[in-house]
Amino acid sequence: MDHFELKNGALHAEDVPLAAIATAVGTPVYVYSRATLTRHARVFREALSALPRVHLAFAVKSNPNLAVLKLLAKEGYGADVVSAGEMHRALAAGMPGADIVFSGVGKTGREMAEALDAGLGQFNLESEEEGVELAAIAAERGMVATATLRVNPDVDAKTHAKISTGKSENKFGVPYDRAAEIYARLSVLSGLMMRGLAVHIGSQITDLEPSRVAFAKMGDLMRALREQGLSVTHMDLGGGLGVPYRVGETLPGPAEYGAMVAEVTRDWDATIMFEPGRVITGNGGVLVTEVIRVKPGAVNPFVVVDAAMNDLVRPAMYDAWHDFAAVQPTGERITANIVGPICESSDTFAMARDVDAVVAGDLGVFRTAGAYGATMANTYNSRALVPEVMVDGDKWAIVADRIEPATILAAERVPEWL
Repeated sequence: MDHFELKNGALHAEDVPLAAIATAVGTPVYVYSRATLTRHARVFREALSALPRVHLAFAVKSNPNLAVLKLLAKEGYGADVVSAGEMHRALAAGMPGADIVFSGVGKTGREMAEALDAGLGQFNLESEEEGVELAAIAAERGMVATATLRVNPDVDAKTHAKISTGKSENKFGVPYDRAAEIYARLSVLSGLMMRGLAVHIGSQITDLEPSRVAFAKMGDLMRALREQGLSVTHMDLGGGLGVPYRVGETLPGPAEYGAMVAEVTRDWDATIMFEPGRVITGNGGVLVTEVIRVKPGAVNPFVVVDAAMNDLVRPAMYDAWHDFAAVQPTGERITANIVGPICESSDTFAMARDVDAVVAGDLGVFRTAGAYGATMANTYNSRALVPEVMVDGDKWAIVADRIEPATILAAERVPEWL
């Protein structure tokens, strides 16, 4: 459920007409619904209420906007970060350092030091080498780093190949069959306190069975470690739960996910950690765009919009689907190709899609754009960096400015020898 609905024939974000935002801010522009984000945060937390001890860390990479993070901090969420930059965003939003988990396969020594100094609660180690380096950095500072070991369970999440993270050929985690020996060696290092295991098999998961298999394997590993006398008090199950991108699409939701986790972990006696991202923010945002013109095509017309692959890269990168709708639909439909203005054939949002009929000057939206949307935007073709807006009932505010090409140009330098 989201709060982007037709009212009096026009699409609104909660009680604000999207056309009013487009007029004031310009297009393209991302618009987030506070009510939707809040609801999704609460639904996910409530779905895990049967578990005795839970830690929720929002996956900042899915939407790092400071206003979004502030909202989630107020809902009791910590953060899952994969860079020092994301860590500083989470801290700036009021998320306590102790509630922040540092994931990612490429943490640098400098980032580890910054995280230690910030009092981060947990490092998810991706290799033995990383653990040895972290232990040395912590010991040099007279500190002890709290960590889990991320394990690659070699389980296919049945998602897009580019967002699969739990198969043996993926770069993440240590091999399952070597995890116990690595965990044991890391556990004796001064400067390091190993407290558990972590796993994450992919993003946009639409089938819970691979997760069930992966979690069961992690439970077996946990028990094996405990039998060796090693401490395992925390089990990080990652995130990745998918969201519907198409009208009428039905996927397993937080309730089904929570029930599955409760069944698999019923005898674990551990704090269970989660890193939801897309499931919180995905349906909480849309990208508003204006139709530049409708161009005749060999088979179907091209609806050329002012949003482009630099604003929303998911269709070009992952062949991802985003529903397209007119802000003020007439009831007429057309079969069209929705494309952007960038000089790349990959700047295409939809081909031969049945959509609302639109003409030049009309506004449209790409739905389910609240995750991996603005955060992946860039300035290709020297285009502006897209702005972001948040709506709360009948009021709204710009939560990220449009960064114009002139501002970006001003940051560049030409050497005097040119």
